Amino acid sequence: MRATERVSLATLAREWGRLGVIGVGGPPAHVALLRDLCVRRRDWLSPDQFEDALATVNLLPGPASTQLALYCAWVVRGVAGVLVGAACFVGPGTLLIVALATIFLQSHPPVVVIGAGAAMSAVVPVVAAQSARLLVRPSWTRTVESGGSRGRWAIYVAAGLAGTLLLGPWLVVVILGTGLVELVASSPSSPSTHRGTAVVGLATKMVAVGVVSGLGALALEAFKVGALSYGGGFVIIPLMQHDTVVVHHWMTGWQFSNAVALGQLTPGPVVQTVAVVGYAAAGYVGAGVATLIAFTPSVLFVLLGGPSFERLRRSSRAQRFLTGSGPAAIGAIAGSALLLASPLSHLWQVALSLGAVMWVMVLGRSSVVSLLGAALLGVGAALLGLPLVH
Repeated sequence: MRATERVSLATLAREWGRLGVIGVGGPPAHVALLRDLCVRRRDWLSPDQFEDALATVNLLPGPASTQLALYCAWVVRGVAGVLVGAACFVGPGTLLIVALATIFLQSHPPVVVIGAGAAMSAVVPVVAAQSARLLVRPSWTRTVESGGSRGRWAIYVAAGLAGTLLLGPWLVVVILGTGLVELVASSPSSPSTHRGTAVVGLATKMVAVGVVSGLGALALEAFKVGALSYGGGFVIIPLMQHDTVVVHHWMTGWQFSNAVALGQLTPGPVVQTVAVVGYAAAGYVGAGVATLIAFTPSVLFVLLGGPSFERLRRSSRAQRFLTGSGPAAIGAIAGSALLLASPLSHLWQVALSLGAVMWVMVLGRSSVVSLLGAALLGVGAALLGLPLVH
């Protein structure tokens, strides 16, 4: 830390709580807010220290912007800072998204809520597709600059897409497996491949025991989201969607799309969507359990690995692993867009989707504005008596 004064936990709680309240817009917004707070206004981190931390968290599984917020809190106040920062950064958005879940997931929601949900579910596939699209260039650049195989990059993307559409809960094995394949292909003699095989083996066993029900199944889903997801917040969609909708029937496809939309509209990381899944599975207890388990890996990564962030950032093995798993995550997110679009059943929803393609993907405008606008149009559709889904 560059500042000489000791920062109080009250100050940290206030600043990270403010970020947790105003941080709407996903990782880009969170990174910009953290840079403004910790580098420009408070001088708690140097610009190079901040950028190095940003590069490092992108090598870790789980929500990168949350891990960046926790790392900055660790620099400012150590272990206590991480714990307070986690609660204040994640807490506001989680409370809000669970409150909204009680409205959208009730047995007989008002017709205007159904209309808003039906409209947002038409836009969510476009938001997912745009998320995948935005990841393509940095992933491709990473492959080219590292001397990786362009052909393998395309294969990894196809594997992620196929895994989402065909393999359901086994997708996590595909994402980890592509990282291991790249690690082996680019450095056949690397001893780290044994550790990578162990990680994939662990993921396989976790999926294999995914038949458990109740809180055990929910805990497993939350752990996959927090500890085994590479490639950005939207990769949680294909990781959760199959088990949530098809295996455990906690939510319908329409409700899951609404959960993803709420994750975009509320402040904080997109991973908070897991709280809605938890609420659908086991009420408020489920929401609390899912949130705690999903974010615990990020807290542990920072507490245990904070002093080693610089070494991890420079690790060629970590870079090569992400060169393989990153493209698979892109394919997985693209596949999730197709799955999210499958429940759409009315022409007015299709028209909204096409409008969202123009707004988000062609004009490059805000996905949050697109979702809010769709919700208002959905309310209008409900009041006009257009066919709805529920």
